[in-house]
Amino acid sequence: MLRPRTDRGRVLLVLVLVAAVTLFTATVPLLRGFFDLRVYYGAVHTWVHHGGRIYDYRVPGTTYGFTYPPFAALAMLPLALLDRTSAIVVSLLVNLAALAAILRILAGPGWRRHGWFRWALCLCLLAMFEPLRDTFSFGQVNLVLLALVLGDCWLLATGRGRWAGVGIGLAAAVKLTPALFIGLLLLAGRRRAAGLATVVAAAATALAAWADPGASRFYWTEALWDTGRVGRLDYVSNQSLQGVLARLGETGRPLWATAVLLTLCVWAWRTRGAVKAGDRTAAFALTGAAACLVSPITWVHHLVWLLPSFAVLLRTGHPRIAGALYTVLCTSVVWLWFDDASGIGGFLGSNTYTWITLGLLLGLPTGQPRRVRLPLARSLSTTVVTPSPDSPATTAGTVQSGTSPAGCDVAAAAATGVAGGDVRRGSGRSPSSEPTASTRPAASKPQSSRSRASSYTVDPSA
Repeated sequence: MLRPRTDRGRVLLVLVLVAAVTLFTATVPLLRGFFDLRVYYGAVHTWVHHGGRIYDYRVPGTTYGFTYPPFAALAMLPLALLDRTSAIVVSLLVNLAALAAILRILAGPGWRRHGWFRWALCLCLLAMFEPLRDTFSFGQVNLVLLALVLGDCWLLATGRGRWAGVGIGLAAAVKLTPALFIGLLLLAGRRRAAGLATVVAAAATALAAWADPGASRFYWTEALWDTGRVGRLDYVSNQSLQGVLARLGETGRPLWATAVLLTLCVWAWRTRGAVKAGDRTAAFALTGAAACLVSPITWVHHLVWLLPSFAVLLRTGHPRIAGALYTVLCTSVVWLWFDDASGIGGFLGSNTYTWITLGLLLGLPTGQPRRVRLPLARSLSTTVVTPSPDSPATTAGTVQSGTSPAGCDVAAAAATGVAGGDVRRGSGRSPSSEPTASTRPAASKPQSSRSRASSYTVDPSA
């Protein structure tokens, strides 16, 4: 990879990349028009200012409304104080802050050593990553949830485990998929954190029930079980196991339940092995991949949960595999089968992102590479100092940083390895939508790469 030797050359390269990324995102992929933010904004404004019911709201001109648990609406109450433009700005800033927190945690304690140049290259590459750019363009919440979960990992890794579990609990109360990370805590032997996460999720759900009993009753008895409220299962953006089966015409729940059970068994087996090997990072990444597979609907932008898997691949010395998978996930290739996913080509191509997620679950490397594991395997090393006339012989103890107790001990190069370059460790070197899919075939689909999403308009009183 081209590496300018001067600061001027680095600045010029970054500016060229920024221009290229801007041109790409402005012309190639579909801009989603903050569609999901329109749903959140309209539902909250209808609920607070017009006395309407959360789950009755529909974005004008569509059949799409609020699909998250009631606590999510409660957490989004600040939107009621904002106008539409301010809501967009806040959404972008919150997602940027969440992404910064995620990268900081994944990069580890040595994040500063990569310097501004590598971080700039990393951000340019991430801007082209389809799940990430869709999360920003939709105004989605997945990055915030990922940051909450990773925050718990950071607490455990830094010895602040007293509050670990709060983030996972809140994330599970906003959206059900992160609840699988409670299972990760149990597999990792973190029963206290798992219990706290469960209590927090239950308390948040109870708070929402107190705030709006009718909405909670409707969600848990009806809306939760009606996937049609979210979108068509066979829509090409649904890159879950159920999406694969639906595109094959198999919509029966027994077959899907069997596939989910088998996937969870594989996840438990591989995650348990990763925990025993002391590789909490891989355990976390495997959980993110499994959650995407077993969820009934996993839109493309939900695949930001795969970001830790890329960190693992880079850390374990597989940059080519990480680069190949990253490239595929930048192409929007699944949209080639937007109209017709029939035949063997449609089966393989329309489910490309599912195959990537499944491949990560089955083949993600676990266990620290030898050159990383050996120094981390000990908690104390002794160095004998040669005695001198002025100083008697002494033994100095140096505490080595251990692995994260819950899955976030990524090597310092993980988040920026895609930018190229070596990372020094001691004296050695190591390699560096509608998330709501259309329920009516003829309806306009913001996720379609064939047409632009409608302009950002919302009528809370509708």
